[in-house]
Amino acid sequence: MKFILLFLMSCSSHGSHNFSKAKKILPLIFQKDQVTLYCGCEYTQKTIDLQSCGYRPQRDFKRAKRLEWEHVVPAHAFGQAFQEWRQGDVKCVKKGRKYKGRKCARLNPDFARMEGDLYNLYPEIGELNGLRSNFSMAALGPPGKGSMTFGDCKAHILDRKFEPMDRAKGIVARIYTYMDLTYPGRGIVSDKNKKLFEAWDKMFPATKSECERMILIRNATGMLNPILEKACLKK
Repeated sequence: MKFILLFLMSCSSHGSHNFSKAKKILPLIFQKDQVTLYCGCEYTQKTIDLQSCGYRPQRDFKRAKRLEWEHVVPAHAFGQAFQEWRQGDVKCVKKGRKYKGRKCARLNPDFARMEGDLYNLYPEIGELNGLRSNFSMAALGPPGKGSMTFGDCKAHILDRKFEPMDRAKGIVARIYTYMDLTYPGRGIVSDKNKKLFEAWDKMFPATKSECERMILIRNATGMLNPILEKACLKK
């Protein structure tokens, strides 16, 4: 872990993260615990071992085998709070044509910092990353008619809502709470989901791996995570 810390500190400037830089650092952050968040699939470099978690692809087997970095709080969820995303900006012009959305929002340093926040990024099955889309988290109960399921991976989707496996619920809750605290006024956690995340946090306490990653991110970037700092004191 000491070597990883030294390397991360050498390749990272405090407070200067964006998503592009984050993706270069994340493989080291997760070097000791190479499993996806929602399903617990093992992976090597950029390839998912679907058999390791019994994941059953739904639409895109090729993408299902590919590792992607998932924004647990979707960029779309906080992006809507930025004018550049909703309406564009005078700087967002290419070849005489105006544009808006995520690409335009990246010109705002506040959005770029949120999009590249390492605490909000986890390895995930590419297909599941796409299918989860920007759906909000929910307690859906047992899968039923209309649910999209994934074999032995018990995450499922219903009516544009997403419920991860139990292994991920505490992590998800603490990430949403951290993002809402760190970036106030961005509409990240609704009143309804605040109660859900409080319940998940209590039911599924912080793990050793979660706390080790916090230390790596904190020392590499200088960014504190008060939610995890408190949770990891109990370990």
